[in-house]
Amino acid sequence: MNKKTVLWIILDLIFLAIFNTVFFVMTGLQHPASVWISYGFIHFAYLMVIVTPFLIRKSSSSAVFGFSLYSISSTYFLIEFVTGIVFIILKSDSLKVALVVQIVIAGIYGILLISHLIANESTADSVERHEDEVAYIKTAASRVKALVGKATDRKANKEIERAYDLLHSSPTKSTSTVRYLESSVMSQISDLEDAVQSGETDLIIATAGEIISTMEERNRKLRLSN
Repeated sequence: MNKKTVLWIILDLIFLAIFNTVFFVMTGLQHPASVWISYGFIHFAYLMVIVTPFLIRKSSSSAVFGFSLYSISSTYFLIEFVTGIVFIILKSDSLKVALVVQIVIAGIYGILLISHLIANESTADSVERHEDEVAYIKTAASRVKALVGKATDRKANKEIERAYDLLHSSPTKSTSTVRYLESSVMSQISDLEDAVQSGETDLIIATAGEIISTMEERNRKLRLSN
């Protein structure tokens, strides 16, 4: 456990220490059920604020997801804290009102939290898919760009440049229907790298042409699927 984690734990415990000290010193130990219910719900609400970071999915959008979830948990805690304090002050002998009110508040919080978690999961999947699609085009284009000017034949270099220009300008959006074409392109790029290294002009031209043909087919299928 590192120092930062220890400090966060201490920070989290400060509220609990202050609240419990004030609660027991000021009110004692003898309370009706409505007070203990409120006491428990306040602690539950605070626990959810602490637990919220562990509910955030790790991704490039974690900060955005975290803000929305923190807002929901923090708002629930503030509402529950005020509500719980009111019932603690009232010290009602009937537990029904205190129990029903705080269960309803907790239920609304649960619905909001879970619905946001579901939405965040869907958004995170979309973001990761988009990042993978962008990474594919960038990786393929950069590999071919590294080969530009490496061939000894002018025509071969021209074909490599054409392949790079097409890859670089291709749409990043992808679908499952073109995955096999994208896989073929990556394999063809490996063949092109081998051909450039071995200096086989005819093979370079042919392989660059295959990359262009496959990418054109991929892009055409993407346009038709829109």
